[in-house]
Amino acid sequence: MKTYLTGVVGKPQSTFVMIPTYNESENIAEVIGGILALRIPRLDIVVVDDSSPDGTAAVVKEIMKRRGNVRLLLRAKDRGRGYAGRDGFLYCLKEGADVIIEMDGDFSHHPRYIPLMLKEIQEYDLVLGSRMVKGGHDIGRSAVRRAITRMANFYITLMLGIKVRDCNSGFRCFRRELVESIHPETLQSQGPSIVQEVLFRAHLTHARIKEIPIDFVDRMKGKSKLGLRELFMGYMMVMKLKVRHFRGKPV
Repeated sequence: MKTYLTGVVGKPQSTFVMIPTYNESENIAEVIGGILALRIPRLDIVVVDDSSPDGTAAVVKEIMKRRGNVRLLLRAKDRGRGYAGRDGFLYCLKEGADVIIEMDGDFSHHPRYIPLMLKEIQEYDLVLGSRMVKGGHDIGRSAVRRAITRMANFYITLMLGIKVRDCNSGFRCFRRELVESIHPETLQSQGPSIVQEVLFRAHLTHARIKEIPIDFVDRMKGKSKLGLRELFMGYMMVMKLKVRHFRGKPV
C-alpha cells in the first residue's frame, strides 16, 4: 500500500509548486500548463511575482479564472529572487503544503521531472534536479557559462562542505518538515544566493538529499536576470555563511 507524507491512509499529500517570477509573461502560461497536464492530485501552483512590468501577473490572473488551483502571490516591496523565495515558502507552509516544489518560470526546469521528484520525496527530505549527476545535461549554454557553473559548484562545496554536485540548482522538492526546520522567515539572501543559503541550512540539519538527473535547458524566451553583480553577491553570501557558521552563529 502506498504511503503518503500526511500519514493519513488513502489521502494524497498536498503538493505546492512555487514559481518565483520576474518578467516571465512569455513563458509562465506554458510552464503552468505543463504542470497541470501532469494531473497530480491535490496540487496547487503558486506564482510569486515581483510586480513584473511585462504583465506576468496579468497572464496568471487569466489562468486563475479557469483553474482554481493556480494562485498568485504578488509582491510590491523587498523585491528580489531571495525575498520572493522566502515569501513563497512561508505562503506554502501557511496554506498547508506537505511538499513544496521550487522551480524557475522560464522552462529551464521542465515539469516532466516533477513525478519522479514526488516519488523520491517519499524516502528523502530534499530531492534536487541536477545537471551534474550521471544522466543530467546542461543544454544550450556556452562553454564559458558551463565552466562558470562548475567553478561555482567547486567553490560552494569547498566552502560549505555540502555533498551535492549541483549546488546551483533551483529545481528542488522539499518535505514540509525540512522547510520548517530551516526557518524560512529568517532567510537573508536578497538575490539568487537563496539557493545556496537554503541548501546549506538543509545540510546543517543532516537532511537526506537525493539528486536526480535533469536536462537543464537555457531559456528560449525572455532575458536572464543572472548577471555579474548577482554572481558576485552570491559568492559573497557563501563566504558570509561560512564565516557565520565558523563563528558558531546562526546562518
